[in-house]
Amino acid sequence: MILLIHALVVSCSSSNDEGTVAAQEGHEIVEPSDGEGTEMENPVVFDTSDLENLPMDNGGSHVAHLKGSTIAAYGYYVYTPSDYSIDGPEYPLILFLHGWGARGDSRSDPSELERVLAAGPPHLIDTNNWNPSYPCIVVSPQLTVDYWNVDQVHLFIGYLINTYKINTKRIYLTGLSLGGGGTWFYVGNKGKESYAAAIVPICGSGYPTLLENLSSTPVWAFHGASDPVVAAFTENGSVPMVAAINELNPIVKAKVTIYPGVGHDSWTRTYNGTGMGTASATYDAFEMSIYDWMFQYKKE
Repeated sequence: MILLIHALVVSCSSSNDEGTVAAQEGHEIVEPSDGEGTEMENPVVFDTSDLENLPMDNGGSHVAHLKGSTIAAYGYYVYTPSDYSIDGPEYPLILFLHGWGARGDSRSDPSELERVLAAGPPHLIDTNNWNPSYPCIVVSPQLTVDYWNVDQVHLFIGYLINTYKINTKRIYLTGLSLGGGGTWFYVGNKGKESYAAAIVPICGSGYPTLLENLSSTPVWAFHGASDPVVAAFTENGSVPMVAAINELNPIVKAKVTIYPGVGHDSWTRTYNGTGMGTASATYDAFEMSIYDWMFQYKKE
């Protein structure tokens, strides 16, 4: 029988989830029970010890690294939990890709890096509202150009792996608008070579040629139904992208959540969770935090 793991949402603390998952194609997949049980070829016990044994996060450090101050292609903010140590345990990584308005060059003006704090996980951290169920590292790079280059993003994640104590089985990508597109395109181009265990693109534009690779990674997309910048229902929007992924019978069914009457800013309510219970009943419900959803999945 395959049991759903229910994540307990508390402030950066461990939970005592138990469950059974199927390990297929590089992912451990949590599936809900249908009441009758589901037969799997190689069922394994879901091992959450790599999360449960992490120290409680009592408020960590959010540090700015200006462009040019490291060998990385980007300037970036990095959040490390309170008990993080280079000699300590490995942590999950959430990589946040910002939108168009947060671009800047902190090499020429250090204050420009602060633009990435305007939205998403770095904003929640900066305003003391960051409380996922498990402690994790959060990295928010800043673009100086017009788009997220998938090869540079891939190299940047490699840099992070070499620099911080990261659990490489638990690397997650999310982004908004331009960064939502960067999230789609990173996995869509890199496929199984990508580091991502799961992705959450928000109001971003995809592309049909990305679909086959996207079917190998769990996807949960979010969009406002009235978005005037990136339309949710056009060919490259979240709704047709997710429908097309699911036609390929992915390992994990892709999800899309739509907010009726909401424009381009569908990210605030998604990242802080206030959009729960407000989404369209026609599409996937928003009934658990995106962070708990991501933590369900890890690479083998």
